[in-house]
Amino acid sequence: MKTLLLILVLGGLLTVAVLGATAVWNAIGGVELSGHGLAALVLGALVSLALGGGLMFLVFYSSRRGHDDDAAGR
Repeated sequence: MKTLLLILVLGGLLTVAVLGATAVWNAIGGVELSGHGLAALVLGALVSLALGGGLMFLVFYSSRRGHDDDAAGR
């Protein structure tokens, strides 16, 4: 039950964020983006998220394996 509630809340927040970003984009007006530009925007966002997730994984992995303790003790 908690997992379902968490998924619903996060999905709602994602929906609000996407709708808000779309509203701001349309309110700016006069901005045209080609298909290639949109693809680059989406690809850049996905690569940024993947890089952030990968770096966070490495931080937690390093901490759990004790590598941080070795460096702090020197």
